Amino acid sequence: MDDTHACASGDERKSHHSDKIKSNLITRLNRIEGQIRGIKGMIERDTYCDDVLNQIAAIQSALNGVGKMLLEGHMRSCVVERIQEGDHDVIDELLKTVNKLMK
Repeated sequence: MDDTHACASGDERKSHHSDKIKSNLITRLNRIEGQIRGIKGMIERDTYCDDVLNQIAAIQSALNGVGKMLLEGHMRSCVVERIQEGDHDVIDELLKTVNKLMK
């Protein structure tokens, strides 16, 4: 079983990240949260728009990194597991999710 992510069986849909992966995700999200607060402060201080936009781009990139990490774990575990169980609906579910991520 993959260290990143393991699916629960049955109707319960829940991920089970390893402590290492969960810690990494939380650290990244805490950093992003701080960056967002920083942008709020920049707006309050009337910071030059280009500087604010560059910070927004950095946050979007950081969020994409979190998304990629989660997507990889999901594909390597839940998606593979569900396909092996004969549940091919997971492919449509995954395609919808990827389309949302790529907007």
